[in-house]
Amino acid sequence: MATLDLDGRTLYYEEHGSGEPLLCIMGLAADTLAWTLQLPAFSQRHRTIVFDNRDVGQSSHMDADYDISDMADDALALADALSLESFHLLGVSMGGAMAQEIALSVPDRVRTLTLAVTFAGGGAYARALAENWGARAMSLTREERVDELLLLTLSEGFFETLGAVDFVRRMALQNPYPQPPEAFRRQLLASSRHEARDRLGALAMPVHVIGAEHDILIPVWKSAEVAKLIPGAKLTVIERAPHGMQLERAQEFNEIVLDFISEHG
Repeated sequence: MATLDLDGRTLYYEEHGSGEPLLCIMGLAADTLAWTLQLPAFSQRHRTIVFDNRDVGQSSHMDADYDISDMADDALALADALSLESFHLLGVSMGGAMAQEIALSVPDRVRTLTLAVTFAGGGAYARALAENWGARAMSLTREERVDELLLLTLSEGFFETLGAVDFVRRMALQNPYPQPPEAFRRQLLASSRHEARDRLGALAMPVHVIGAEHDILIPVWKSAEVAKLIPGAKLTVIERAPHGMQLERAQEFNEIVLDFISEHG
């Protein structure tokens, strides 16, 4: 557990295990705790680096808007500080958008690229949705924001499992570093401005796109679009999985991620 100073801002990160480096980037409103069910498996094979994006967890909160490319620069600064000449790269949701920007910026450093439940761009629709959702989030309590995210990221079956949602909800509300609504809004707006559809064709490293069949936050067709835009990309769709598959379908997700890296590492 450590921090990196970025021109007066703090980026919190953790390193686990040893082996070929694996840089993991989490999505909207989530901090390093969201990797809890991945770290034991990932760290058995890889030097696994996880971190809190700006505006979440123990990293610094911002006072102005920014773009996904700015967040990608944070991750690259961390890779540089840790002397990662090359690394495997995994991005989930918003983190997948960041990972796209990193791979496009420094393709020679990315050994493999895994993009899970993410998107290549959203355009006017995404921007309008972000404005609406971001404004509404400002009026919700912390409990209401957590409840909304659980509804958007977990499956119907998970809600039917006795005690499962209550446990996840309790853990989320006990996080000692809650994300303020204005920080959520900034991350959301940055995500809505991501646009890489005209650039992804330049990627040449091994790419694995993982979609979730029952994802209602980022529909599975968005994953299919990403895979179609990248020459030679592999597309895997986890049947009946929700957006939060790294939580709800952790073992299956971990195996899919690690097997692709092992095959192409």
